[in-house]
Amino acid sequence: MLPRIADSLSFLYLDIVRVHQDDTGVCAEVTSERHGTETVYLPTAALSCVLLGPGMSITARALATFARHGTSVLVTGSGSVRCYAATLPDSLTTTWLERQTRAWADDTKRLAVAGAMYEKRFGTGTAPAGSTLAQLRGLEVQRVKAHYRLLAQQYKIGRFRRAYDPDSWDTQDPVNLALSSANTCLYGIVHAAILALGCSPALGFVHNGNQQAFVYDIADLYKADLTIPLAFSLHASVNPEAEARRSFRDGLRLFKLLPRIVADVQTLLDPEAQLDVPDPEEQLVDLWDPVTGVIPGGINHGEDS
Repeated sequence: MLPRIADSLSFLYLDIVRVHQDDTGVCAEVTSERHGTETVYLPTAALSCVLLGPGMSITARALATFARHGTSVLVTGSGSVRCYAATLPDSLTTTWLERQTRAWADDTKRLAVAGAMYEKRFGTGTAPAGSTLAQLRGLEVQRVKAHYRLLAQQYKIGRFRRAYDPDSWDTQDPVNLALSSANTCLYGIVHAAILALGCSPALGFVHNGNQQAFVYDIADLYKADLTIPLAFSLHASVNPEAEARRSFRDGLRLFKLLPRIVADVQTLLDPEAQLDVPDPEEQLVDLWDPVTGVIPGGINHGEDS
């Protein structure tokens, strides 16, 4: 099942398989003692982005086919968490990169996008018209600290202070360790989605001066819902980093993060556009019947047979 998301963008995640090109097309092979070798052919022309997870091998001929069909190939961690490298085809549209660049280069538009980001995080009306970026940052600090205090009281861990020190990593408390680990995973999947859209990870609207500036901007939209509560829930964990990574990966399936990232990026860069964002609960795959035509998939039709 290939999830269709905004801008007709589809993602396919693969791991522990071998991808190669044969006379028919690009296929993924899985070999096991129980089932032998199983082959699944990939609809390369219909894919916008392929995420290659751990245990993957892919041939040069298969990569060339993806490139000819305009498919981006990303090397990611397990469950598409963390993005390590990407190949972007020449045919990838520059539509969203151009919109990002125009908004980034104009100070008025850049501030408007930054304000829209804060409103997505904290609610409509929380970024008053005419606010400077410094004022918006001040509002952010107040709200994030209040969120920390609320969660600290909920989990009865006393006062919490956010700290990130790579040089003293092992001396940090479990919440800080879990939060740093989960945030790193979040940055990876946001990076993957931004590249698949053809945008630049470096052109941020709130963050600046880093090749991941736009990644940090977009990731901030989801921390209050995803990584911060997760980190506090692991305050008593003996291995908070590993548990944070596993729990974050499991949470992505429920949060439907990839479609949401794409829709949010497009809305921020072009708020006037009428984007066709499908309902996440909408049935993605139908079945064909020669008599009745299209019928819903994903349900048990055994009672009707």
